[in-house]
Amino acid sequence: MVLTQDELLSLTEVRHRSPHQLLGLHPLGGGEGLVGRALVPGAAKVEMHPVHEKNRPVIKLKRIPNSDVFEGITRSANEVYAYDLVITWQSGALSRGRDAYSFLPTLGESDLYLFGKGDERRIHEKLGAQLRVIDGVPGVSFAVWAPNAQRVSVVGEFNHWDGRRHMMRSLGTSGVWEIFVPGAAVGAHYKFEIRDVHGNVSLKTDPYGFFFEVAPKNAAIVWDNRHFNWSDEAWMSARRQQDPLRSPISIYEVHIGSWRKKSASESFNYRELAAPLVEYITEMGFTHVEFLPVAEHAFYPSWGYQVTGFFAPTSRFGTPEDFQYLVDELHRAGIGVIVDWVPAHFPRDEWALAKFDGTALYEHEDPRKGAHQDWGTLIFNFSRHEVLNFLTANALFWCERFHIDGLRVDAVASMLYLDYSRKSGEWIPNQYGGRENLEAIEFLRNFNHLIHTEFPGVITIAEESTAWPQVTRPPYLGGLGFTFKWNMGWMHDTLNYFKKDPIHRKHHQNDLTFAMLYNGHENFIMPLSHDEVVHGKCSLIGRMPGDDWRKFANLRALLGYQWTFPGKMHLFMGCEIGQSSEWNVNSQVDWSLLQAGPYHEGLRKFVRDLNQVYQSHPALWQGDYDHTGFYWLDCSDHESSILSYVRQSTDRANEVLVVMNLTPIPRHGYRLGFPRAGKWKEILNSDASIYGGSNTGNQGGKTTEPIPSHGHPQSAALTLPPLSIIAFSPE
Repeated sequence: MVLTQDELLSLTEVRHRSPHQLLGLHPLGGGEGLVGRALVPGAAKVEMHPVHEKNRPVIKLKRIPNSDVFEGITRSANEVYAYDLVITWQSGALSRGRDAYSFLPTLGESDLYLFGKGDERRIHEKLGAQLRVIDGVPGVSFAVWAPNAQRVSVVGEFNHWDGRRHMMRSLGTSGVWEIFVPGAAVGAHYKFEIRDVHGNVSLKTDPYGFFFEVAPKNAAIVWDNRHFNWSDEAWMSARRQQDPLRSPISIYEVHIGSWRKKSASESFNYRELAAPLVEYITEMGFTHVEFLPVAEHAFYPSWGYQVTGFFAPTSRFGTPEDFQYLVDELHRAGIGVIVDWVPAHFPRDEWALAKFDGTALYEHEDPRKGAHQDWGTLIFNFSRHEVLNFLTANALFWCERFHIDGLRVDAVASMLYLDYSRKSGEWIPNQYGGRENLEAIEFLRNFNHLIHTEFPGVITIAEESTAWPQVTRPPYLGGLGFTFKWNMGWMHDTLNYFKKDPIHRKHHQNDLTFAMLYNGHENFIMPLSHDEVVHGKCSLIGRMPGDDWRKFANLRALLGYQWTFPGKMHLFMGCEIGQSSEWNVNSQVDWSLLQAGPYHEGLRKFVRDLNQVYQSHPALWQGDYDHTGFYWLDCSDHESSILSYVRQSTDRANEVLVVMNLTPIPRHGYRLGFPRAGKWKEILNSDASIYGGSNTGNQGGKTTEPIPSHGHPQSAALTLPPLSIIAFSPE
């Protein structure tokens, strides 16, 4: 035996940090020949046969007693050569193939340097499971970051889940472990078997896995998502030229598993969903669809917000190619695709990221920094370069491999504040004694910079619920760099107003006007999201006061107000038909309501027409973030609960005058000033009979009179329908 006893034990006890130094073919000292070794549990006989140069010797390996290690020596060659392992198994079967321990590392020094620096933007092409052909041999290179592990093996169907067969090598101080497994192929299930810092052995799934078993199983699956035949070049080319701030954007938020189902227990897969979703969004006129998180998640009731596979669309609804097909079909129909992205936290599942190598690797060790008290999840350690690299590369990955048009970043406030949802003594101040998470701030700035520079036209959206300054301003000005921010204040104030009985609204008109005091601070999206129709908050229609007629009239007025207010639009599925029950992730939108009387179908038609009016009038979107794009005509008529305002395009060539009457009393002869003389067409009336209203209105329009009012030389006497919103545009 050439091996020392300690070296032999390190192999048989499966704890060697660099088994490539011992296994495979190596020169003997002094140029005296070669020694070959293989660790092959279950083998009866092992030989090394040359591959390319047939004049090289065959090395017959002998079993080292009381072990599964085989060793042999040849004196007739001094240079290492390519060889196959020819194995006779104890069952009598024979196999031949290249040895995993005969290949050089598949990661170079520059890869590891950039990863350690946090700037390997395509690290998902280096770590995880990568299909490769090396020296003419197809296989898979596996690599994983586990710096504090004592030993790491890749286990899977290709080695009978035996951690002795493919022990990985540690690549210096990088913390990365790597091995190339010849013959492994697409579809192979695998995990990493880790002997952690404490000596405990556990199975972990691949943080960089591209595809996973359907939950509750959790093995990663070797996959290649780079070969989908995209047909959306026209969309992608136009996107690169578009300015989203000065474009119409109305977003339809969808949970893939519960928008529409094949049966009570089965959802549509990605491909089956494509046609009906494209048809519906096209008919309704939304410009974008936003999917709740599609990344792999084990706990379905989390709605996708507890991610276990950041680089994989959930396999519940098909393969990565199936999801690419869905995106491609939406793009071909002219519909943008936004996905929820969750870099704020991850779940505690022991087989996933938590305590990955026995230490707090992706998270913080101290729960005052590393644990979310509200959600029972763990917080990413934004001070570790490798963690930052994992997250920024993940964001770029979704834009590159899946052509995603936007990332809506969940729970940004929880990332910004060290004392988020914590009492005194439950958090650790930053180095300056403040509550700001400086590392998370820097991460968000860098993330936004990379997205906007590498993928022009892709938007980023912050769900940020506080008054943090400059969320949507560039990092070079001290901002976070997001394209848009959800206007949570507008959402809460507006819903608070509309739930009140109209008799009390005159005392709360400031709930609707207050948003304009801070509107210019950020680039806002006006959201009515999934969070507002769950957990006992009631559905939107359920919040409205009065009988059915009043409920639907109120909701139409609310949505009309949302669509005509400065900012981009966002609406959760089911809200457009007035679903009466809260959203249930295990059910579907209650489409049967569209046959249950005029109100639900009327509301759907109203939202459809809202989108048509919105997109066809630049005044409603071109100046969203220009102070000249909006002004109050009259917001002081508290007693009558009437508000009026004007939207105008940046060149003022297009104008829309909007009036809201938020009591059930129709108003006749209500005089308002108009920006210019002439005939103004009534382009929107939420009280039209087609929507389920009383059909009160202005016979299609009004011609102004030279009577000064509200600072304008021209005015008109209007009929204001009850609980309504109406809008006019000059013919």
